[in-house]
Amino acid sequence: MKANARIASIANVNSLDSSITGCPSFELSALYIPSNLEFELPTNVRLGHLVEKIVSEFIKSSTNYRLLFENTQLVEAKKTIGEIDFILQEIATKQVIHLELAYKFYLFDPEISSNPINNWIGPNRNDSLKEKLEKLKTKQFPLLFQSTAASTFKTLDLDEVAQKLCFLASLFVPFEYKSRFNPNFEKAIKGHYLNFKDFKNLDHSAKTYHLPIKKEWGIEPAENEIWTDFSGIEKALCTSMLEKQSVLCWQNHKDSFDAFFIVWW
Repeated sequence: MKANARIASIANVNSLDSSITGCPSFELSALYIPSNLEFELPTNVRLGHLVEKIVSEFIKSSTNYRLLFENTQLVEAKKTIGEIDFILQEIATKQVIHLELAYKFYLFDPEISSNPINNWIGPNRNDSLKEKLEKLKTKQFPLLFQSTAASTFKTLDLDEVAQKLCFLASLFVPFEYKSRFNPNFEKAIKGHYLNFKDFKNLDHSAKTYHLPIKKEWGIEPAENEIWTDFSGIEKALCTSMLEKQSVLCWQNHKDSFDAFFIVWW
């Protein structure tokens, strides 16, 4: 995995604004950071923690924000009740912000509901945008007002701390789906999805593929250097479908690159 490609992928990903999330939003573009910022990435962490590390480095490198706390566990009676992602301060205004971060991939299933907000689900159908937002509002943000938070952040006046959400999202819609979306959703759409049967029936003759590991999800497919024809990924796809694990696939067709999910359902 190229560190600069992974870092750029987080800097450039779209975020869902407050009209969708119902929470005050924080855009990574608000951080004044050096161009072509480089730093070492951890190799032994999951995707979510990798993204937290990258955003942490963005804040630390910015000239207009100061990172005060990160990944702070709140412990009550020797039991961890939750974790605060970031506490940062805008240098010019002295405003302190409790920032929660999310980095998610969701697929739109139009069959779930007539309300589009309910229809964004995880690739394996075991989580959803609606559930994630509910957890943030009812569990994550209220952590700041637990008694243990006051003793943990003794130097802060918690009543004056603003709470904001940075919800980084990559969205995928059904193959050849024609309906339009709210503009804030529209700008976060990165590709489509289809099931394995429909994928097998496509014309693969002029296309090559790569199945990125999860820590590479969100990187631009053009950054990849090793490609194979359909027969080179077919066995891995069959195994994933039997295990009910949807797969992100990168496609190279005459130097035009696409990312899409192949789902088991």
